[in-house]
Amino acid sequence: MPQVTPSAPPTVAVIGAGISGLTTSKMLADYGIPFTTFEVSDRVGGNWAFENPNGMSSAYRSLHIDTSKHQLSFKDFPMPQDYPDFPHHTLIKAYLDDYCDAFDLRERIEFGNGVEHAARLDGGGWEIRDQAGATRHFDLLVVGNGHHWDPRMATFPGEFTGESFHSHHYVDPWAPLELMGKRILVIGLGNSAADIVVELSQRALRNEVTVSTRSSAWIVPKLINGKAADMSYRTIPQVPLAWQRKMAQWGQRFTASDPTLYGLPAPNHKFFEAHPTQSGELPLRLKSGDVTPKPNVVRFEGPTVHFEDGTHGDFDVIVYATGYNLTFPFFDPDFISAPDNKIDLYKRMFKPGIDDLLFVGFAQATPTLFPFVEAQARLVGAYAAGHYRLPDIATQHEVIAADHRKYMGHMLDRPRHTHQLDYFVYEHDLRTREIPRGRDRAQRLGAPPLSGRAPRALDTAAPSA
Repeated sequence: MPQVTPSAPPTVAVIGAGISGLTTSKMLADYGIPFTTFEVSDRVGGNWAFENPNGMSSAYRSLHIDTSKHQLSFKDFPMPQDYPDFPHHTLIKAYLDDYCDAFDLRERIEFGNGVEHAARLDGGGWEIRDQAGATRHFDLLVVGNGHHWDPRMATFPGEFTGESFHSHHYVDPWAPLELMGKRILVIGLGNSAADIVVELSQRALRNEVTVSTRSSAWIVPKLINGKAADMSYRTIPQVPLAWQRKMAQWGQRFTASDPTLYGLPAPNHKFFEAHPTQSGELPLRLKSGDVTPKPNVVRFEGPTVHFEDGTHGDFDVIVYATGYNLTFPFFDPDFISAPDNKIDLYKRMFKPGIDDLLFVGFAQATPTLFPFVEAQARLVGAYAAGHYRLPDIATQHEVIAADHRKYMGHMLDRPRHTHQLDYFVYEHDLRTREIPRGRDRAQRLGAPPLSGRAPRALDTAAPSA
């Protein structure tokens, strides 16, 4: 029988020290795999590091998590019991700092030294050029640079002559612009849009706030019977998702999530055919007359914005809460890119035919992201240690197509929904099927040939015992 564990472990480069990079680093350390984590910033946390000097955080001053701590905690590092159900971003950042220190990850992270360019070598392995100007070689590359940092702007005919910016740059009512006594249009109806609309529509700020939406959204409450609503959310992996969606669609009437109840346009999709918006305050602001709902924008005409319902209004500021692009600036565009946010990955991790490249965290996981990346990190560790082997390329493509139908075949065709999945079903599949099957393949065929492909990175120290 082939030897499962390679004689020498591969050297691994991890891009990013946000939640994806941290969980991956922790799992590689657990397996005793030599790795280096590259982080362009001077701190961990990625998107959860408010005012991150790398400019890649979308957190705003008032941000609280939308997923409760009960669903968000890492399985091997629960959030403190004294945390509220929906912690402020400062608590999430402290939690990630504690995670980093509890598992001695900080010394393995090169802060202020991101990856400028990553090129795959002939025959496998990677040549990395870092921000310090050094060229280094690794056997395996793990990409965890996140997907909420490159703003995607909407375009409309005409020209708007007021001021505008993307919600990525929103900090508070005083930054990046002073938003008091202004006529403000927020375009979009996701979670960030809802939070910004609620904040800017406070009467004390004397703003006139309008929210415009193309597809509308089902607005789910954050609390039910005084408890975090998502504590009652759990899909059953053994039951077809289509059946569970029908049950959820039947039950949504009891959650008052229909946006038409609050004057918003009717959704152009059924419940759970697009990512719902979580907000307990937006419905109240709409019903209180503090926010004016509008359908999609038709065109701009100076300060005037025309809407699909034939109405129009003059505005001083437009905030585009229109989502983000999947972007990999360190790859050559003709090597790997994600046009319209579409990238075919086996189990949302592997690009077929490139066995020494993994992606972590590139999915919109419902209802929780942190345990999702933790589940992916387990597969990274098993793969790097030689305990998991991929199926053949044809099978990978078949599974990609099947997973797309399962997780996204029913979803609204928008860039936001090109990487949607259900965490509970996905994690169950990895834990009970994919990793065991990959272990069997490794036992039959041998460990994936990752070690010894590239020159050993001299500045990558072996992990401490």
